[in-house]
Amino acid sequence: MLEIKDVKKKFVRYTKNKKKEEFYADKGISLTAKEGSIIGVLGPNGAGKTTLLRMIGGILEPTSGSITIDNLTYDKNEIEIKKKIAYLSGNTKIYQSISGYELLKMCGDLYGVPKDEIENRIKAISKELELDSFLHNRIGNLSTGQTQRINIARCLVHEPKYYILDEATSGLDIISSQVILDFIKKEKEKGKVVLYSTHYMEEAENICDYVVMIHKGLVIKEGTPDNIKEATNTTNLRDAFFALIEEVEDEK
Repeated sequence: MLEIKDVKKKFVRYTKNKKKEEFYADKGISLTAKEGSIIGVLGPNGAGKTTLLRMIGGILEPTSGSITIDNLTYDKNEIEIKKKIAYLSGNTKIYQSISGYELLKMCGDLYGVPKDEIENRIKAISKELELDSFLHNRIGNLSTGQTQRINIARCLVHEPKYYILDEATSGLDIISSQVILDFIKKEKEKGKVVLYSTHYMEEAENICDYVVMIHKGLVIKEGTPDNIKEATNTTNLRDAFFALIEEVEDEK
């Protein structure tokens, strides 16, 4: 189980007058994700989604609060935790000069996957994500959608328990997007945990069991998609989000 309690992240920036100032990208976020669930982290660009996911993935350290994964914490169990997770963002860069197959082999080696298992894993992953037609092509020659599917594939090699997916379908064609969404649903059925960040509200409504809506670093609503729509008297998550933003602004 993944538990996040009152996590905050402070950054420093400089104003136009070159004055140093501090600000919080996340201002005290809590959530729990249990096995076999897809948790949607929703909000517009700049809401604090990526910062939150980077902290969960061990890329950034929280300013305060705690992150616990299977009762483990990064300060004491960083390597063990990172073997359990896969992290992917919409702009994750991968080597352009090698093939998808070579990348998967390399990732298998990095995670210590036994050599007698890696070939079978690659075959299974290629079938699941429909990679066979371009798996051995140079990554630099692939389309955006094909490249992102290879990117997803390298997350699967070590059989993670937790997926942290940040804008995984951003900019993709409808076919590639659907392949990735179908993959996410299948991983949930295997008991995996998927944290899925997106600003595509329709996608989240389609696949997420539970949704956390973030605006300006704060959670403004959380619950099942149906519960959120009912609470805001709307018919879709997009309208629900705008209704919640308006409510927050009116309270100021």
